[in-house]
Amino acid sequence: MKTGFEFNTLTEFTDYFKDEETCRKHFAAIRFRNGEYCPHCGHTTIYTFAGGKRYRCAKCKQDFTIKTGTVFGESKLPIRKWFIAIYLLSTTSKGISSVQLAKHVGVTQKTGWFMDHRIRKAMRENKGQLFGTVEVDETFVGGLARNMHKSKREKLNGSGAVGKTVVMGMVERNGRVVAGVVPDTRRDTLQSKIYKHVEPGSAVITDALNAYNGLNSHFAHEAIDHAVCFGKGQLHTNSIESFWALFKRGYHGIYHQMSRKHMQRYLEEYSFRFNRRTQRMQCVWSDVVASITETTQLPYKELIA
Repeated sequence: MKTGFEFNTLTEFTDYFKDEETCRKHFAAIRFRNGEYCPHCGHTTIYTFAGGKRYRCAKCKQDFTIKTGTVFGESKLPIRKWFIAIYLLSTTSKGISSVQLAKHVGVTQKTGWFMDHRIRKAMRENKGQLFGTVEVDETFVGGLARNMHKSKREKLNGSGAVGKTVVMGMVERNGRVVAGVVPDTRRDTLQSKIYKHVEPGSAVITDALNAYNGLNSHFAHEAIDHAVCFGKGQLHTNSIESFWALFKRGYHGIYHQMSRKHMQRYLEEYSFRFNRRTQRMQCVWSDVVASITETTQLPYKELIA
């Protein structure tokens, strides 16, 4: 998406967005790129108050700002702080913790955490099915049992996967990734996700888990037994394994802990950056801001409910 300015470094970014007015005008240009409208009723005739910060709809008579109806909601934070937070979260390969983001942006940790999750919501993607050669794999995310307190280890009463969150990922060879939380690793659960996200007739490569048996009816399915080897020529799942490695490095090194409740947003954050790994920072940042204008707000009560 064209943004009307160019930046390749953080210095160039902050030089351009030097004040709140510049940020407000930039966000308004993106929000109303197809023409001005009322976020309450959709009417296209609106009036601008003196100063240009508030608007009023000619039809429903309700007042609003450029933040109304977006992930920013009626946040009192300056748009410039939001822009910096988006830059930090969208351009770091393994993410940034709410503690660190709060220090950089100049807000409390609680506010930084809230900002993080609002931005992650805007990183959600839905661009159709994967096709071609698609690698599929599942993994377990959570703390190691040996690092838990004895009382918590005793409650697990099972294998190393007990107490962890099951996540599933699918990636086009040299292309996009789709990842999400799943309730279990049963056949119906995993295969329903593949049918949903992978175009019929594609070549699907998995490990030797029995839950993937039967995919040949819709796909050119091949399985690699990791107990024997990790790959034979083009028969491998190295791409999706690389994504899991990146995600888990962020889990252990940046965030340290992710609750099952919020795990999907973290996966969408990593998927968003992974799918734009070859793009310039400006393009990635601009994609998030454009999505912000089209994503409904996330109330704090809903986030912690």
